[in-house]
Amino acid sequence: MSRLLRGLYAITPEPDPGDPARADQRLIEQVAHAIDGGARLVQYRAKGLTTDRRRTQAAALAALCDDAAVALIINDDVELALAVGAAGVHLGRDDAAPAAARARLGPNAIIGVSCYNRLDLALSAAAAGADYCAFGSFFPSRVKPDAVRPAPDLLTRARARLKVPLVAIGGITPQNAGLLIAAGADLLAVITGIFAAPDIAAAARAYSQLFEPGVRPTESP
Repeated sequence: MSRLLRGLYAITPEPDPGDPARADQRLIEQVAHAIDGGARLVQYRAKGLTTDRRRTQAAALAALCDDAAVALIINDDVELALAVGAAGVHLGRDDAAPAAARARLGPNAIIGVSCYNRLDLALSAAAAGADYCAFGSFFPSRVKPDAVRPAPDLLTRARARLKVPLVAIGGITPQNAGLLIAAGADLLAVITGIFAAPDIAAAARAYSQLFEPGVRPTESP
């Protein structure tokens, strides 16, 4: 599992409001390009869709990720993760507890937890069995413009006290990512920087290459 939990963590964009069948196919194509660019994990995040649409999309993504040996994580929804055979679930402050998700999904599931700007939440989540802790938004984010903004040294403090992988999220670009990796981030969670790019695979590759052996990313904000 530790091998999987390092590198680019692609989070799906907001659903396309167009024709459902075409939008679903577009999502699969976008994620396939992100995987081609080196994404190691994919998180399915779709807040505004019906239950049936979410299950259809998640099942298709589960098949795609399984074929590519990439872990699919479902945002917020333990039952959907179970239904489509996803690798795990990502939990926010209003979602199930890590222990409850573990009991439902089994010992091999990847359980991630949003910890925002709080090291105490991360310590509690790790003690409860979380497989990774996510912090951010570290930089201004179009997806969550009002999110809390921790300083990068939160990752350094977390790295000193936690053994689980650390995820950084929020406004991350290939230019500012080095600061977060140097501070202790194991995974860079990216939405807009990948899926709004004209060449998704190339955009994903720019992040993925930062984790290659011998690469020393810049640390500019």
